[in-house]
Amino acid sequence: MTEALLYAAQRITAMILAPLVLVHLGLVLYAVADGLTADEILSRTRGNMAWAAFYGLFVLTAAVHAPLGLRNILREWLRLKGGMIDFLLVLFALLLAGLGLRAVMAVI
Repeated sequence: MTEALLYAAQRITAMILAPLVLVHLGLVLYAVADGLTADEILSRTRGNMAWAAFYGLFVLTAAVHAPLGLRNILREWLRLKGGMIDFLLVLFALLLAGLGLRAVMAVI
């Protein structure tokens, strides 16, 4: 992929993640302030496809965004280049997506 496409992908995923993070933090604050237990939270999320879609989008967007940022850090700080770093970061993205979607499925 070209650098311009990767740059655009990271910026676009950042724009998607920003409101998702704000909603997630708001939900966490609401749950903590209300004293909800894990059982109460799970009873509200079980079978709710809207939450599955919300957190599925969150996971997939983060799985694209994070490796792109890590790629830039590794290239700048460690001067790593080439296809090997891209291959490793694709594996990292797949790992993030897999683990994240597994967590989403566990609470839905």
